[in-house]
Amino acid sequence: MKTHAQVVVVGGGVVGCSVLYHLTKLGCTDVVLCERKELTAGSSWHAAGGFHAFNSDPAVARLQAYTISLYREIQELSGQDVGVHVTGGLLVAETRERWEFLQADWARHRVLGLTTELLSPAQVRDLCPIIDISRVRGAIYAPGEGHLDPYGATHAYAKAARLKGAEIYRHTRVLEIIPTGKGTWAVVTDQGAIECEHVVNAGGLWAREVGRMVGVELPLIPMEHHYLITDDLPELQQATRELPGILDLDGEIYLRQERKGMLLGVYEKNATPWAIAGTPWEHGETELLPPDLDRLTDSLEKGFQRFPALASAGIRRIVNGPFTFTPDGNPLVGPVPGLRNYWAACGVMAGFSQGGGVGLALAQWITAGEPGDDILAMDVGRFGPYASKNYTVAKASEFYSRRFQIAYPNEYWPAGRPCKTSAAHATLKAANAVFGVSYGLEIPLYFAPPGEVAVETPTLRRSNAFQSVQAECHAARHAVGILDVSSFAKYEVTGPRAAQALDYLLAGRLPAVGRIRLTPMLAHSGRLMGDLTTMRLAQDHFRLGGSGYLQTWHMRWFSEHLVQDGVQVRNVTDDYGGLALIGPNSRELMSRIASADVSERALSFMAVAKVDLAFAPALIGRLSVSGELGYEIYVPTLHLRALLDAALEASSGLGVRHVGMYALNSLRLEKCFGIWSREFSRDYTPRMSGLDRFVAYDKPDFIGRRAALEDRQSVPEKRLVTLAVDSPAADAAGYEPVWLGSEMVGFVTSGGYGHCVATSLAMGYLQSSVADEQSGLSVTILGERRECRILKQAPIDPHGTRMRG
Repeated sequence: MKTHAQVVVVGGGVVGCSVLYHLTKLGCTDVVLCERKELTAGSSWHAAGGFHAFNSDPAVARLQAYTISLYREIQELSGQDVGVHVTGGLLVAETRERWEFLQADWARHRVLGLTTELLSPAQVRDLCPIIDISRVRGAIYAPGEGHLDPYGATHAYAKAARLKGAEIYRHTRVLEIIPTGKGTWAVVTDQGAIECEHVVNAGGLWAREVGRMVGVELPLIPMEHHYLITDDLPELQQATRELPGILDLDGEIYLRQERKGMLLGVYEKNATPWAIAGTPWEHGETELLPPDLDRLTDSLEKGFQRFPALASAGIRRIVNGPFTFTPDGNPLVGPVPGLRNYWAACGVMAGFSQGGGVGLALAQWITAGEPGDDILAMDVGRFGPYASKNYTVAKASEFYSRRFQIAYPNEYWPAGRPCKTSAAHATLKAANAVFGVSYGLEIPLYFAPPGEVAVETPTLRRSNAFQSVQAECHAARHAVGILDVSSFAKYEVTGPRAAQALDYLLAGRLPAVGRIRLTPMLAHSGRLMGDLTTMRLAQDHFRLGGSGYLQTWHMRWFSEHLVQDGVQVRNVTDDYGGLALIGPNSRELMSRIASADVSERALSFMAVAKVDLAFAPALIGRLSVSGELGYEIYVPTLHLRALLDAALEASSGLGVRHVGMYALNSLRLEKCFGIWSREFSRDYTPRMSGLDRFVAYDKPDFIGRRAALEDRQSVPEKRLVTLAVDSPAADAAGYEPVWLGSEMVGFVTSGGYGHCVATSLAMGYLQSSVADEQSGLSVTILGERRECRILKQAPIDPHGTRMRG
């Protein structure tokens, strides 16, 4: 066994072997994999082996499509038969809501480059003669889907990696992972120790144990999962082609052909977490869990109604095997925050759909410093300390039990809540707030009318929140709105070298003392890494603000690039609560509770100052995401509720109203203001997104400068625009295709209703060649083409006089 390697991968399932293969494919050949028993000895060996491209997250869907395309490559390279059956896949809809959902998904597939078709019930029956179509409205058909041999696929990755120089040590259990004190890791096994630069945790069922070796509790939990294999069906004896794989979400069943019988599985409502305290190391490669068919009865009955031939079929085999889930069902991939060169590649629920993409993204990250795509949906850094063991069990169980239910864009599921609340929560709840959640924190979405139940109806169309949000928007435009912004991320950067370090970290110019600037942050590739607000409180004291759900993500980047003598970085988000005052009467309200002058002369646009408000020491930033005269106020958390009460008491005659995040989204769309993870992400450059106006290209150096200069000189392939959409009952949500005649020319990144302009609005990226078109454009919303037009300027206050006034 080698004693030194560049990378050690821990875990020999399909994900670990994919990571190993992709590292060698990208030129990193000094790599080894340690597996405690045999390859596939975790959850890979008993997987159903299906692969599909369907996923609600676009980045994950792209990587799933890549995974499917990879199987022929690894089979040819390795000589190992992968056992691929390309049968096609059907996603079936029974209800109107499901059919609309599938039509919207089918339109998004055009954006993602996925080849799928919408089928009628009769076409579904032609492909799958054993289905009862009496209640079927239609289906999506993906011709490239199918199933494979889990053993063959895993060993194909492994053999292809070996051919490129990797070494695999079976029956080699990792006992400890110890920092050496010289920037490397010692991976101690029962066969000896290996010193390495990078460790990849691909431990699967044992990923928690491999994390605990370095003091990390990863948010994942194994869940029990059943599937059945039937005896041969008479209906299939004379079949000349294999049935497609079927995911029948309304029927609560998935199935595929297995010889002349069927493999069928369900995600039962009473999800059963397994090995909550930890996975036994002795759990074997042929060991299954005791079956409990009583848990499946309700779901199987629904499935048998759709597929009557199954009701009388004998059962050849029952499989109940554990596999891992995270709180949101997506994998944990990337550098684990707080640990240098310790990487996660675990929590991969659908290993044979996602394993190739996970391996590619992680190998790119290790070898090139960043993944090729924006994979925030899979990034291990999307979770924070709030994702405790109990939270993880609750959310993962919820995700499992709701696996077949529609995930509405306006729906926040209840498990694990409330996990965190701001100091203003009780006041907002008394005002009939309807809450969502961000990074574990309850956030106000809107305020229901007095006397109504504070619940929003899940829907793909406009919800019962519409009238309330409209009133909130008009209050913010014409009077004053108060919004709890405690969820916004806040970071303190201090020290004698703070300015020098930030000047290199941020692509924008640093503000003067007492001023604020919007400062993009770039990766070395020139892609966006952040859209931060930078406040300068003193020569060597800065406050950075950003999206609250990126706290772990931001802090990981800061720790990698701000670690030097004379610089201290702290995440102070939970230390300070926040309020935003929005609207033309906000200055008057400020003056009634402020201890100092807050006039335009004293506190101008993009200024920051420390002022006592009521009895609270406050940091006030004169800026506005809404485009109105506005202020962001931050106070120590313990002062927030008292400050909110004081502001409400002082607001007589000003038309004050609580507003929520839905109203803020509407207001910012009317100003054509983009937000992170929608208009801004690692998929885009400053030129594409319009953030180039905030980049200080003449600075001597900053991260990504060379790439940014090249981007500046080029014509971007796409540009960010705002669209007015003719859609009377539903708004774009994201990744809907935009058409010029019959040609797809772009896609939506976010949308909503502009309540103060009475128009459905959307932002998105169009090909640069058509970004100035004035007619012939349309966008697909819930399966229907809706005319739209490009707005050349913001429909409200295009010159920004209100927020500067």
